[in-house]
Order: sequence, then structure tokens, then C-alpha cells
Amino acid sequence: MKSVIAPLAVAILMTASATSADAYSRSSTTTGPGGRTASSSGSGSCSGGYCSSSQTAKGPRGNSVSRNGQTSCSGGSCSGTATYTGSGGRSATRSRSFSR
Repeated sequence: MKSVIAPLAVAILMTASATSADAYSRSSTTTGPGGRTASSSGSGSCSGGYCSSSQTAKGPRGNSVSRNGQTSCSGGSCSGTATYTGSGGRSATRSRSFSR
């Protein structure tokens, strides 16, 4: 499951840094040993220095994690939050800020 979530998290962070008016949606499925599959899907949009996105990844054993996040930028400073929720209902929130 970790191998599915790590690339998803990197893609999310890269997308959340966009500043132009954009929207996206994507999905993918990977088949591993024994024919087991893992899948992910997501969508998001950016406009006027504000981006929002949501993604879901599901592992071969049925466990899943969902992420909902927002990032806003103004004057070269950006901040954002993301909430991750697992299939067991537990969640964690991550906040960050950076300069560009």
C-alpha cells in the first residue's frame, strides 16, 4: 500500500503548486504479482493563486486512503493544508507553507 501512496502524494504536491487557471482529473490502475490491482483517481483545479484537489488510492487488499487539500499563494508565499483519511476512518491533517 505504501508504494501506491508515495507516488500519489508526490503528484499531489506538484499539482497543488500550480498557479494558472487549470483543472484536471486522472485515474490509473496497476496490476502486480498474482494479478492483484491497485488504483488511484483524483481531480483538482487552480484559479487566482488558489488550488484545491482530492485523490483516492486503493491497494490490492482493499484498503484505501483519500486526500483533500487546498493551497493558496500570494506575493510569493504559499500555504496549504491536506487531510488524509484511511479506510478505517482515521485521519491526519498536514499543514505547510513555502516561498517560491
